[in-house]
Amino acid sequence: MRQPATTIDLRRDLVGLLPRLRRFAITLAGEVAVADELVQAVCQRAISKGHQWSGEGRLESWIYTLARQQWADDNRKRKPKASVRGNVTDIREAARERSAAVDPDTIHHMISDMPDGVSSMFLLVDVEGHSYQQAADIMGIPVANVVSQLATARLHFAGLAGTHPIHRF
Repeated sequence: MRQPATTIDLRRDLVGLLPRLRRFAITLAGEVAVADELVQAVCQRAISKGHQWSGEGRLESWIYTLARQQWADDNRKRKPKASVRGNVTDIREAARERSAAVDPDTIHHMISDMPDGVSSMFLLVDVEGHSYQQAADIMGIPVANVVSQLATARLHFAGLAGTHPIHRF
């Protein structure tokens, strides 16, 4: 029996999104191994729920939303992690731990050093090119929070400007 064309197209398009989906998953999970598990779960979820995608808008927005929802579902099932909402030292320590788990590429380190949630927002808007509204929809937050998190991300990079040399070619 032949599968519907929309399912086949969804699977083909999903393969094309894998590198970007993996980057987004790393910003959520903070660890490559956990992110890879998340990507696998999201792909399975997207294929099983493919009939729910209307075909309107950007497929990647729908996939990113599924990833965020899967991450939230997985977090509810896991034992709660220690909160990093404490002082600045706690946040910096958590960022160092996260950056050690990511590939040694400098940009990955700079992004993974951002506070939780901020790196995902930076990736969606400044790297992937989503609008503020699309990013808010994907993350399930108000647009005002997107603006705030992007300001935090940009301040983070401004703070790193003195510690990372700028190479001009």
